[in-house]
Parts: sequence; C-alpha cells; structure tokens
Amino acid sequence: MKEFKSILEFQKHFNTDEKCRLFLEEQRWGDTPACPFCASTNVKRLKNGKRFQCNEKECRKQFSVTVGTVAENTKIPLTKWFLAMYILSNHSKGISSLQLASWLDVTQKTAWFLNHRIRQMLTDNAPELLSGIVEVDETYVGGRVSNKHVSKRKDAAKFDNKTMVFGAVEREGKVVTKIIPNTTTDSLVTAVIENVEQGTVMITDEHVGYRQLKKLYKHAKVNHSKQQYVKGAAHTNTIEGFWNLLKKQIGGIHHSVSSKHLQRYCDEASYRYNNKQLAQDTRFTSALGNCEGRLKYKQLISKQQ
Repeated sequence: MKEFKSILEFQKHFNTDEKCRLFLEEQRWGDTPACPFCASTNVKRLKNGKRFQCNEKECRKQFSVTVGTVAENTKIPLTKWFLAMYILSNHSKGISSLQLASWLDVTQKTAWFLNHRIRQMLTDNAPELLSGIVEVDETYVGGRVSNKHVSKRKDAAKFDNKTMVFGAVEREGKVVTKIIPNTTTDSLVTAVIENVEQGTVMITDEHVGYRQLKKLYKHAKVNHSKQQYVKGAAHTNTIEGFWNLLKKQIGGIHHSVSSKHLQRYCDEASYRYNNKQLAQDTRFTSALGNCEGRLKYKQLISKQQ
C-alpha cells in the first residue's frame, strides 16, 4: 500500500466500498480466500464478485470478506469503517464518539459502537512477555469523588470512583496494561508473572506487594514516598509517561469512561504507544490485519462482559 501523507490522501485512495473490500480481502487472506466457517480454501468467488461459496460438501456456505470480522453484518459503508480505523489507530489521543459521528455523518450511538469494535482490533491478544529492563507500576483511572452529587460524597471513599490499572513497560519497548481488582500482593504478583519474563530487571516503587517477587526477578525500586525518583538506572519515568498519555486521552477526549469498558481504552492507548515508530498507513494496515472476531452490541451493553 502506498504511503499517505495526509488523511485526505487516504480518503481519496479508499473512496469506494469496492476498493476497501478488495484491500480487506488482501489483508485477511492474501491470494487464497478461506471459508470462515470451516477454514477450507476450496472456495469460489460468485458472479457478483462480493461473495464466495465454500465447495466443501459438509459446508457449502456462502460468505463475504466481512463474515467473522468486527464488521460482520454492518450497515456502515466500508469507506467509513476504513476512515474510522485510520483515525483511531493514528490519532494521538483517540477520538470521541461525538466527534466521530460528526465526521462520518452517523449517529452518536453508531459511532460509539464503531469505536469499541475498532478498539477490539487494537487489542494484542497474544502479547510477548516483556524482558530486559521493565518498569512496573499501577494507577487509578476514573472520576473524582468531588464530581459526584453532593448527596453521594459524604460516605464515598477517596477511590470509590476509580478503577485500578496495572502497567509494565519495557525500556525502549512495548507497554502492557491490565485492569486489576486491587493492589494486594496476590493481584500484583499475578499481573507481573503473566506479563514479565522471569529473571528480568524489574523496577517498581516502594509498594510492598512487589517484595514477594524478589526471587523471580532482579528487583530494583525507587522510594517515591521519600521523594526518591531516580536511583542510578532505576526509575519509573517511562511507565508514568504512559499513564500521562492514557489519562489525557480519557480525561481530555472522553471525559468519563465506564470501568466495564476501560480495558479497551487502555488497549487503544497501548496500541498507539507500541506502534509509534510505524508510519500512519502501516499502523492502519496492522490494525486491519487484526479484524477477526465479533463484538455484538448486546454484548457491549450487557452488565457482564
């Protein structure tokens, strides 16, 4: 794909659903279309050019390139899908559903659903364990108790309105984030072991929950409570810089984010951080290549995720 110098060039290139569909076919299947129902490559393109049929006797189902992807059964033109993907994968702080609705000429509800389905594409479903020198930290994300109605403030604890997010970043490398229920030793130990390779140099603050990991990691720490922020090569400035980006995205663009959906917003911020060295068109193509899997509206608004 050519390198686009601006969003206008991108729109001019992908200005028809036909161009978008053919490019999606190329990114998803290459030269060999595969049935999303049985994975067979014994398929043929039908006369209309948009659909395929599986030739396996046990299957024989028809499908299009969007079946089995986040865009399955969509009524939104692929030109708008592609533009939304390009914006979300490249815009430094993301985009609100209200702004996206205005740009795409759709309802806010449609834009909100579209945003979440694209965030699903920006999720790294099989991240590699971080190694080398890894900074580990946790932060609260959410509204202030002072923003609650006065009748609800009296008995509210300091962090009632917030959700705990664990983060780890490899120096000169990638970041991973995960919603955790609390900062107990069990929660922190589990989060570290699941995301950081054992034997790695792990740098944290003075939180006691990390002490249990000293036999598994080369643990260095800085004591923030004593105004110590750098101790030789030990500091957590990199992960704190990422927290700053995440909170600017949530506070400045979205203003309020439900804890139920927060992991997707974290995944979105992580995707842009982890791919910041890539050209904009490459970021878009990388996101498009992760389009498998559906997120239905009923699932999105359900109380249990």
